[in-house]
Amino acid sequence: MPSPRTLVIEDDAAIRRGVVDALRAAGHQPTAAARGDEGLEQALSGNFDLLLLDLVLPGNSGWDILRVVRAAQPALPIIVLTACGAEQQRVDGLQLGADDYVVKPFSLRELLARVDAVLRRTPARMPGPVRVPFDGGVVDMASRSLILADGKQVELSEKEAALLVFLAARAGEVVSREQLLAGVWGLDPQGLNTRTVDMHITRLREKLRDDAAQPRVLSTVRGRGYRFEAAKDESS
Repeated sequence: MPSPRTLVIEDDAAIRRGVVDALRAAGHQPTAAARGDEGLEQALSGNFDLLLLDLVLPGNSGWDILRVVRAAQPALPIIVLTACGAEQQRVDGLQLGADDYVVKPFSLRELLARVDAVLRRTPARMPGPVRVPFDGGVVDMASRSLILADGKQVELSEKEAALLVFLAARAGEVVSREQLLAGVWGLDPQGLNTRTVDMHITRLREKLRDDAAQPRVLSTVRGRGYRFEAAKDESS
C-alpha cells in the first residue's frame, strides 16, 4: 500500500514540526504549510490523501479553506485541528464537511489513531483530478486549468483557480466582494478600496469566453457581488 500523502496546514511551528515528524515516522509523506493562503494553493493543486487543518491561520482562515477544498475535492478526508473545543464549533466544522475534529492540546498518539481511523473508513475516495463543471467546459483542479468545450486548455493562475472554486462552492448564491477578499485573498475588507476582485473576474470571463453583457458563468449582481451559475443539465 502506498504511503499516504498528507498535507498539514498549521501556523504554530512547534505543533507543525511535531505532527510532520510523527506522520513521517508512521509512514506518511507529509507536506506542510504555515499560512492559509499557501495551504489552500497546495490543497487545490496537489494530489493528497488527507488534510490536517488548523482553523485559525494567517492568510485564509481554516473555515474558508475547509469550505473551498470540500467543494473542489469532495472525497478528500479532512481532520480539523483547533484549540477551541466548543460543541457548536465542532458541529459547524463537521457540517462543513470535516471528517473528524481534534482539540488542542492533543497527543500525537491520539492524532495518529484518528488519522488511521479516517483513512480506514474512507477506502473509496475518488482518485485523479477533480473537476468543477460550468456552462462551456470544466475547471480541472489537478492541472489548474480550464478545459473548454472545444477541447482547448487554458491555464489559470493560483488566485483565478481559488476564486472560481470559492464561487462554485456557492453556485447560485450572490457572493460579495468583501467575502471574496476575505476568503480568497485572506484580506480584511474593512475600509479596503481595491479593484482586485473585479480585475480577476474580468480576466476569468475572458478565459471562460463569458460575455460580460450576457454572462453564462459569472454573473454580476449590481451593488451586491458576483454569482457562479451552475452548469445546465443537458439531459433535462
